[in-house]
Amino acid sequence: MRDYDEATAFLGEWGRFQRLVFFLLSASIIPNGFNGMSVVFLAGTPEHRCVVPRGANLSGEWRNASIPLELRGGQEAPSRCRRYRLAALANFSALGLRPGSDVELEALEQEPCLDGWEYSRDVYHSTIVTEWNLVCANDWKGPLSTSLFFVGVLLGSFISGQLSDKHRNPWQINPCAVLHPGCVHLLRIWLHVAASVCFLHPGLANAAAGTHPAWAALHPTLVLQDVNSQKQQTYTILDLMKTRNILTITIMSVLLWMIISVGYFGLSLDTPNLHGDVYVNCFLSAVIEVPAYIISWLLLRSFPRRYSMAAALFLGGCVLLFIQLVPSHIRLLSIFLVMLGKFGITSAFSMVYVYTAELYPTVVRNMGVGASSMASRLGSILSPYFVYLGAYDRFLPYILMGSLTVLSGILTLFLPESYGMPLPDTIDQMLRVKGLEYRPPSSSTRDSKEEEENPEIFKSTTF
Repeated sequence: MRDYDEATAFLGEWGRFQRLVFFLLSASIIPNGFNGMSVVFLAGTPEHRCVVPRGANLSGEWRNASIPLELRGGQEAPSRCRRYRLAALANFSALGLRPGSDVELEALEQEPCLDGWEYSRDVYHSTIVTEWNLVCANDWKGPLSTSLFFVGVLLGSFISGQLSDKHRNPWQINPCAVLHPGCVHLLRIWLHVAASVCFLHPGLANAAAGTHPAWAALHPTLVLQDVNSQKQQTYTILDLMKTRNILTITIMSVLLWMIISVGYFGLSLDTPNLHGDVYVNCFLSAVIEVPAYIISWLLLRSFPRRYSMAAALFLGGCVLLFIQLVPSHIRLLSIFLVMLGKFGITSAFSMVYVYTAELYPTVVRNMGVGASSMASRLGSILSPYFVYLGAYDRFLPYILMGSLTVLSGILTLFLPESYGMPLPDTIDQMLRVKGLEYRPPSSSTRDSKEEEENPEIFKSTTF
């Protein structure tokens, strides 16, 4: 791996081949965007109230007064989960008594929605919430369904990652080819096109690579080097805890990825709860990511990693904490602050991929990023419950997410800096991080020569 850059230098850095692979892989990811945030609308909760059956023998006046009022968002609104006991209302209606004047409504006994709910169709025609009545006593099942969706993403990422390593054999078997006949048989109609799409992704990079004239010369060389190597050391997930340096970075990376994921998905899932049109808010939440990615790219090119990430996290966390101080009637300012918080957290999310990869040595880099990514999936699984806390206090999700985001920004400042530094190749080189335990590298000639050329891999004054 130490001579990999030299061996592949003749491929170029950003030519026609690289652009082809980049745009093909980018196109294959587009469907993920539709599926990733579809749960925002699929699990949307419209306005609802208890059903008052037609056979309740109530006058129109008592029917209109059958739902008690409650304070919600600083204003009185019909209760979503309670109604006045219909048997008592029927008696009052039969006696000709009038609500409010003859009978004090606040003193009446209440009961749950025994006959179900009626839902507003102003925003959603149908969701899993309206289909399965995931409200009131069953409202915890809504975030559970969203969490289970992200559990599926976690399992899918793990399984597909294992399968992708097996695609690396000469036959390039496509597992979707095995599943496709069954998918077509089950779906039958036009939906089988979705099953056909899976043919596009697994062989994209390999097909593009096969068209490059240098691949024929490069591939046998790499295979020959692999066969002729006398002994190849294998690495496992346990190597991420082998030394104090790597263990510290692994723990900090896991926490960082999990917190950022909670903030990112929490704000995305909470978008329907903002003031205004839900579709406009979701559109704004998606659009704000474009400048966030552009800014993160510029920061990665010109500024130190940890300071750039810390700045983005401090921005995202502080504005979320500030939301609770905004007067309730200034709704546009609240929406602006949420979008600004999403901007900061998205910028940090995009930078953390590059930063984490640069912190680990080559021999365990994929495992380090993979472990951090798994922590990110755990964060996404927890994020629906942060949003769920808004049912008890509207600002509680922002307070928690903002506090954790600020803490993660402080945590980032304790990571070593990698900007402008040669990336470490071996675990021994990780021990040369300034301020941590030092141990000389292996006694091989190549490592000794590399130590003379690169006496320090990372420089950090915070460890």
